[in-house]
Amino acid sequence: MLFNSFEYALFLPIVFIIYWLIGSNKIKLQNKLLLFGSYLFYGFWDWRFLILIFLSSIVDYFAAQKIYEANSPEKKKFYLYFSLIWNLGVLFAFKYFNFFTESFLDLFNLSEEKHFISAINIVLPVGLSFYTFQTLSYTIDVYRNQLQPTKQLLEFLCFVSFFPQLVAGPIERTSFLLPQFLKKRKFSLQTSKEGLRQILWGLFKKMVVADNLALAVNTIFDKPGDYQSWELVYALVLFYFQIYADFSGYADIALGSAKLFGFKLHINFKLPHFATSIPDFWKRWNITVSQWFRDYVHIPFLQNRKKTLFNRRIALILTFGLIGLWHGAEWTFIIFGLIHAFYMIGYQIYYKNFKVKTGKNKMWMNLKHLFSITISFSLLILSIVFFRAPNTDIAFTFLGRIFSFIPDNDFESIIKLNVLFLFLMLILEFFTRSKEYPFIKMEEKIPAFLRWTIYYVFIFFIIRYGGPKESFIYFQF
Repeated sequence: MLFNSFEYALFLPIVFIIYWLIGSNKIKLQNKLLLFGSYLFYGFWDWRFLILIFLSSIVDYFAAQKIYEANSPEKKKFYLYFSLIWNLGVLFAFKYFNFFTESFLDLFNLSEEKHFISAINIVLPVGLSFYTFQTLSYTIDVYRNQLQPTKQLLEFLCFVSFFPQLVAGPIERTSFLLPQFLKKRKFSLQTSKEGLRQILWGLFKKMVVADNLALAVNTIFDKPGDYQSWELVYALVLFYFQIYADFSGYADIALGSAKLFGFKLHINFKLPHFATSIPDFWKRWNITVSQWFRDYVHIPFLQNRKKTLFNRRIALILTFGLIGLWHGAEWTFIIFGLIHAFYMIGYQIYYKNFKVKTGKNKMWMNLKHLFSITISFSLLILSIVFFRAPNTDIAFTFLGRIFSFIPDNDFESIIKLNVLFLFLMLILEFFTRSKEYPFIKMEEKIPAFLRWTIYYVFIFFIIRYGGPKESFIYFQF
């Protein structure tokens, strides 16, 4: 079920009304409704994969119990490894089997066997990477004695499958989200209003901004050889804002939907296009995934080794290589991750040896800030060629034509006036950058008539100017 679908427009208010009619005093019954609704939501893609998410939940629920009860380090490790093998094994089987097998066969030039493997069509369950990492963090935290396992199976099942964040995050930690299923949630009209406003803003970003940008991006990426330098740069800039509006729009709808039921989720985006460095970008983009890899890959790798410069560099390469691989089973994603690893290393070298001090001169500080944003965004744009291109050949063709500097005498924007919606989004987010989203707490400063006029204008934009319906980009990860 897509957030931008008619089915969700029916599903959400029905579950919302029943949920609050049940009442705050019947927490268990509310949780049962949320579990049923979440499985119904997920089952719209393929009912068969409900078995998979249920089994993953059960495995980690009992593995964590056994880890906690184990009376020796060996037993604790056994149950931790059992959880790791199950989760990573399922992820490998559905997401990476063809990729690694074909890469191995390519290495030894076994073309006939590769043709046979390519014929095996394995469907990737939606949201597998997200809920797998969410349950993995649970068992790892229990193993580290950072968390006590829950004995509430119903609430744990809800934690794993909570529909607003099930298929594309944010990836929530057990200590933050699970307790919210165990306590009473009281209906708040103000919180519900905020949830609806955030959903409206997310739908605008997804349907009006991202889906319209996709028209130009798809046209140019389908035949990059037909376009020249600046047209290709233009396509890359539009793709960045397409994926930003698409994914952050999903996050806004997820956070807004959760608020309707009295739940709070983590913010996953903080205007990453205004980052002043690549490290700053990863503190602003898909924040919960970046934090997951920091806490469960980067830090553990360094904890068991001497913190030499070499090991720090290897930790970055490993972490970002895995971040790239997490995004998709293609060499393009791995290259994307490795590029960012070397960006990070380059930034550390620059910061240590060549950082320019501007003192307290405000003008120079502002110029330096603007220059840093420009450089960071330029580096980012070059790297996302590999994020968007279907294979490495097209990615290198794309880059080759960009740096050929062939003039674009008949440059045409393709997307035309619809790009104005992108500027509207950027302006509103910039001037409300200290807030969670632009529409928050509007009644404090804007009269009711003007407020409702704004709502209806954005609803009109969504209905009249929404682009061709596209699935959320991060659903494929």
